[in-house]
Order: sequence, then structure tokens, then C-alpha cells
Amino acid sequence: MAALDAVGLPELADDLGRVETELRRAAASSDSFLTEVAQHLIEAGGKRLRPALVVCAAYAVTAHRPARAPAVTGAVAVELVHLGSLYHDDVIDEADRRRGVPSVNARWSNVVAILAGDYLLARASELASSLGAEVAGLLAATIGELCRGQVVELQHLFDPGRSAQRYFEAIGGKTAALFGTACRIGGMVSGAPPPVLDALARFGTHLGICFQIVDDCLDVTGTQASLGKPAGNDLIEGVYTLPVILALSRRPELADRLGRALEPEEADDLRQAALEAGGVDDALAVAREEARRADKVLAEAEGLDPEVTAGLRRLVDDLVTRRS
Repeated sequence: MAALDAVGLPELADDLGRVETELRRAAASSDSFLTEVAQHLIEAGGKRLRPALVVCAAYAVTAHRPARAPAVTGAVAVELVHLGSLYHDDVIDEADRRRGVPSVNARWSNVVAILAGDYLLARASELASSLGAEVAGLLAATIGELCRGQVVELQHLFDPGRSAQRYFEAIGGKTAALFGTACRIGGMVSGAPPPVLDALARFGTHLGICFQIVDDCLDVTGTQASLGKPAGNDLIEGVYTLPVILALSRRPELADRLGRALEPEEADDLRQAALEAGGVDDALAVAREEARRADKVLAEAEGLDPEVTAGLRRLVDDLVTRRS
């Protein structure tokens, strides 16, 4: 929650507390085992950045704080989609840690993780439908975008020739789409007109791209303690992200060390090489440009509460400076 402190809206913490309560309720099932599994990552905590964007977008449109019930419901639906995707991602990545705790697939099994992820997506869809056909359709399309982005990424596993363009195609689907949808849903449930909805969605998309680039940089520079999962996992799994792609543009000979499964020690050496080559600095410069674009969208948007937009702009700045 630390990054969300930058927003500076005292009502946000209480509203996210409401989201937390409803998250647990939404993930509950008549079957106690399914409830335990579905709530596993909820109990592990998290930044709750996506639901915060739903709530803040609703604030910005209506200037009504605390958030009304539809905004809380939309926030829960968005976070359930995110959580469901994490369950599936951990199966794909064969990850054994997530948010500092054993992943669902490691603690139980791949089958359990896949089914629990499906359950969370189904509950998200059910909540979205309660907000109307337009919200339900948007969330369904966004789930499709998450899948598309992941498939684009999978097509380039262990590919030292992966281009920046293909990288942005992947993160535009697997990360930025849900950020944009979170902001749009906050506006939709608050009655915002189409131009405002488009502005909110563009802001969220730029923020999501920025967030993912910085997250990928942290995989190069971070530690397991700071990340809550093994550092360098992208390199080990053959996912060559923007800091690595840009490092290769400066030092093409590094490609000779890629294209195959790596031991953790080899990945650590390559992380250091990417850092020394300037790949992280170059990628963070791109992230800062996306942050500027997000800031510009809010600065030019009409009809939004200025106190809330100022808070969102602080959030953008904080995400870049804190995480870099």
C-alpha cells in the first residue's frame, strides 16, 4: 500500500478496506477447500493498485468520497481478474513463490491452480455482470487481451532476437489492458461521458506500460527478499524483457549467452551484464516517457476532480521514482 500513499486521499484507505472485505467474500465458496485456495493470494496481500485505480477514477468523475458501492464492486471484479491471471501465470512459469508465500501450484498442484484461477475469473465476470452488460463485455474483452498478451510473450521464449515492438505488444495485453480497464470501469460506474472514459483508459494504459517496464527492471536489479519471488526469473524462464533487449542493442555479443535454459548463477551474471551495459537505465527512460504521457492525459482531461487527478499524477511519479 506504500505507493498508494502518494495519492494523498484519506478516504482511499478506507475504501480499499471495503474492497478487501468484498474480495474475500467474492472468493468464498460453499466448498471449504476451494475457498482456501481461492483466498490464498488474497491473504498474502498485495499493492491493490488496480482496484485503487477503479476507486480513484470514480472519485475523479463524481468528486464523491467515499466511493459508492458500484465502484467497490468494479474494483473487486478487476482485482479478481488480476489474481486469477496470477494463478495461471505461476503454472506457466512453474513458479514456486508469489508475494512471499508458496504459489498455489507449488503448495497444491497445477490442476488446483488452474481451476482456482478459473473460479476467480468466473466470480469476476459474475460481479461485472451485476454492473451491466457494458461493464461485463469490457471485462470479458480484457480477459481476452490478457490471454493474447501472454500468448505473444510465449511465442518468443528463449528468443534473443525478440524486438522491442513484440515486447510492447505482449505487455500491452498482459498488463496495460487491465490498468486501462480499471480506470474505464471506475468512470463507467460513475456515469462519465465517452471522452472522459477514453481519457481515463489512456491514462491507465500508459501507467500500466510504465509499471510493467519498471517491474521488469526490478527483475534485473532486485533480490528475492525485495520481490517476494526469485530475482532473475525472467532470464531463467527465457523471457527477455525490455532492459535485456536494450542491453543487447548495446552489446550484441550477450545474445550468445541466451537462447537456452540458464542456471541461477548464469542468470545472475547476465543480470549484472545487462545492468552494466545500460539496459536498465535505457528501459527506465522509456518508463519515464510513459509516465509523462500518463501525466499529460490527466492534465488535459476535462471534467475531472482536480484534487483526485493531482493525486493520480503523484502516484505516477511515485511508481517511477520509488520502483527505479
